[in-house]
Amino acid sequence: MSLVNEAIIFLLAAVIVVPIFKYLGLGTVLGYLTAGMIIGPYGLNLITDVNDILHFAELGVVLLLFIIGLELQPSRLWALRHSIFLWGALQVIITTILFAIIGLSLGYSLTLSILLGFTLSLSSTAFALQMLAERNELTRRHGRSAFTILLFQDIAVVPALAILPLLSTTIINNDADGSLTDVLIGIVIIIFILFAGRILLRYFLQMVAGTEIREILTGSALLIVMGMAIIIDHVGLSMALGAFLAGVLLADSEYRHQLETDIEPFKGLLLGLFFIAVGMSVNLTLLGSKFVTILLLSISIITIKGLVLFFLARLQGMNNSSARQLSFSISQGGEFAFVIFATALTLGILDTKIIDTLIVAVTITMIFTPIIIMLNDFLCNRKKESKQNYDTPKNVYNEVIIAGFGRFGQITGRLLTAKKIPFTALEKDPDQVNFVRKFGNKIFYGDASRLDLLHAANTDKASVFVLAIDDMEESLKTARIVRENFPHLKIIARARNRQHFYQLMDLGITHIRRETFFSALELAKLVLTGIGLPGSEVNKSIIRFRDHDIQRLYDHRQYNTDEELMINMTKSAARELEELFESDRQNEDQDK
Repeated sequence: MSLVNEAIIFLLAAVIVVPIFKYLGLGTVLGYLTAGMIIGPYGLNLITDVNDILHFAELGVVLLLFIIGLELQPSRLWALRHSIFLWGALQVIITTILFAIIGLSLGYSLTLSILLGFTLSLSSTAFALQMLAERNELTRRHGRSAFTILLFQDIAVVPALAILPLLSTTIINNDADGSLTDVLIGIVIIIFILFAGRILLRYFLQMVAGTEIREILTGSALLIVMGMAIIIDHVGLSMALGAFLAGVLLADSEYRHQLETDIEPFKGLLLGLFFIAVGMSVNLTLLGSKFVTILLLSISIITIKGLVLFFLARLQGMNNSSARQLSFSISQGGEFAFVIFATALTLGILDTKIIDTLIVAVTITMIFTPIIIMLNDFLCNRKKESKQNYDTPKNVYNEVIIAGFGRFGQITGRLLTAKKIPFTALEKDPDQVNFVRKFGNKIFYGDASRLDLLHAANTDKASVFVLAIDDMEESLKTARIVRENFPHLKIIARARNRQHFYQLMDLGITHIRRETFFSALELAKLVLTGIGLPGSEVNKSIIRFRDHDIQRLYDHRQYNTDEELMINMTKSAARELEELFESDRQNEDQDK
């Protein structure tokens, strides 16, 4: 089959299968793997030369390691050093030891057991982060912890890939002395590259950037990655390590974002091709002959990793719910397992029979992950419906009550604390409550829309009720309850957008602030100042825009349910604002 025909088959499989998996919430990695299974020798047998394709597609892994290196700015690593190098390291070490013990009990050597244990300790960065992002959980406690653990795993892969060629020397040739010599030579070369490369690479990119030819800069980025990879490969280390070092050297350079943008399309395509090639190599016949073994292996991987993650999450101070979410989110096997298995197979460290079984098992763990999380959500929702152990404020008589103590409500709380004005804070998210309490803030875990909790907080004796709840439906529900039962209270509300603003007004609330409006105005002020406009003109423009927008906000209220009319009125208001600015400019010219 010609190269063009193979390319068409790859593209068709990816374009059809991957979007379906993304739509179903199963992730793009599983989509690529499934596409490979369908067109591979164990599926429709449309393409058979898996090994050649896999070797070429490994360039995607090389580029991925370069991107990871670019992201590892020293300042960022230092800020997250505790989470990354403590909890991330503990997860990898403990899980590796447990899997290695199992490997030893099955008769594998210590070296192979540790290698297999480490490989199975890795989770899927692409799969897990995408899933957490789609569920809006990356900023929650378990989401932040998952990110730091995954980041450590990505870093840990680099030395692992570097060591694999040395392991092949030790295991296959039984040459420990030669392996040690190679290690020392490799360390010396890496140190030299880190010192000399930082200066040389920047100087090289400065010259290339001076040409102002975009495609030459892109070609230079690829040249740097591949050149560094080949240099490291020639001294017996991994090509991926070379690409990673190139990324680290350029992480703090002024070209970092440009390089990342230029490399991203190549990385995405080649990485997708790599996962398709891995999917093609998945021996589906094993599911029939070793179904029970593979199923037990998959369950064991998820269970062992899940228990370790749950234990570490509890040590960090997470509650049971957050700990479960963390363990379920990253208990699957990862894409780097495929990378390590493919490299180990090429080097002759592992045989095909072991790798085929493990690849199928790791793939199944990735399929299980979204199912487990959906089941956990279902059980948690049922548990919440049956029983909610909210705090009950006792003997609390504060003039100010803040409902919703997230990123918005905390600003008011911090100011009141600084002024030594006591307040009662109510927050429904248990993760947020635990997080805020660590900083010494007094906050009650509870749903501010529950009348019994409002009575317990002595809301009838308060003067001001700050409605800072993020969720619009919850905000409106709470506003309605407070207006009906505590009509004397002055409600000061946060609105997410104009629609939320109007709905709050319909409930009789008059003191409302849009959460991004004034901060966006401040940013616009900096922009106008940054392009050189005089300060007096900037201030006048900002005030004019603010007053005009607020006036139109109230004028358009009665028409907010008519979308077409609102669009026309918004366009009309924009033209009116332009005319006002033009009139101001003409008046200023006349004054001069």
